[in-house]
Amino acid sequence: MAGSTDGARGARVLVAMSGGVDSSVAAARLLEAGYDIAGVTMKLWGGPSDTGCCSVSDVDDARWVADQLGIEHHVFNFGDDFERHVVAPYVADHAAGLTPNPCVECNRHIKFSRLLRRADALGFDLVATGHHARIVNGTGRPRLARGVDKAKDQSYVLHMLDASVLARLLLPVGETTKDKVRREAEVRGLVTAAKPDSQDVCFITASAGRRKFLGERIPMSPGRLVDSSGSELGTVEAWELVTVGQRRGLGAIGGGSPRYVLDVDAESSTVTVGSRAELDYEVTPLSDWHWTHGPVDGPVLVQTSAHGAPETATIDRAGMAVRWAELRRRVAPGQSVVAYRGDIVVGGGTAARPAA
Repeated sequence: MAGSTDGARGARVLVAMSGGVDSSVAAARLLEAGYDIAGVTMKLWGGPSDTGCCSVSDVDDARWVADQLGIEHHVFNFGDDFERHVVAPYVADHAAGLTPNPCVECNRHIKFSRLLRRADALGFDLVATGHHARIVNGTGRPRLARGVDKAKDQSYVLHMLDASVLARLLLPVGETTKDKVRREAEVRGLVTAAKPDSQDVCFITASAGRRKFLGERIPMSPGRLVDSSGSELGTVEAWELVTVGQRRGLGAIGGGSPRYVLDVDAESSTVTVGSRAELDYEVTPLSDWHWTHGPVDGPVLVQTSAHGAPETATIDRAGMAVRWAELRRRVAPGQSVVAYRGDIVVGGGTAARPAA
């Protein structure tokens, strides 16, 4: 069955091994369950990396675990695909005043598209990863669900996976808490047992940051700073680095009450700010919405960031907007919006800018 370690013993499985503890344990479990497995590490980013999962040390860690398990280990260079489908859109979104979600795009285009095509070419039946999510089959078709460990759940960044992908995917650690995964890795003697989790965007270094990364690819431009009535308040040094909801880093605005970013207009290089109350919205417009198994009527739980708390809302059947049950902070345009019924993903899309 997809998502578990029970099923066709002897099936060939290509395990994506990032060099972290989760994928290490996933590979060990599948091997123990009788699958014919090989490990693969995807080399995606050729530049410096000190916070994500793309460093040379990660490849070494994955190779060491593969050696410990006695399985083959491959390295696939998908750098060109990563630049085309993840890095370039990330830069373009910032230049358009959006707040992108590169991990979602990496999963969409690389880890569950490019990798599957390579698996097909090499004769593998299934692919597996160490993501904390589950695949359930209660309706006769595979559906994505939250992982058991809600604090580590990664279903949000996998929401775009359709049934054809889920049917060929194994998620061996989705039924396990992260603490138990680490303890299991220790018992198995895996070299990644105590390795910290990767953080943030793999191609943005902690030392240089987003400003340097983007500044090497697009010009950083000063922008007008206005309030919601259009009154001039000053300037921002680089509007491309500003995101909806931001409070800090806007310079001296004047006045006693805090100001928050309400909108970033790339066409006019204008950042609009307002009070905390003005940041609250009842409706979030959507783009590229998809229902996983057809439209869902009535309340759903909607999540707007990887580790954000889900909130009650309804989504129109056409997937054009989220209407929140209570006023909530504006969602930065460009961020993924994912809907759940219980633990099951029922739809997903992208927050759009409100109409002028």
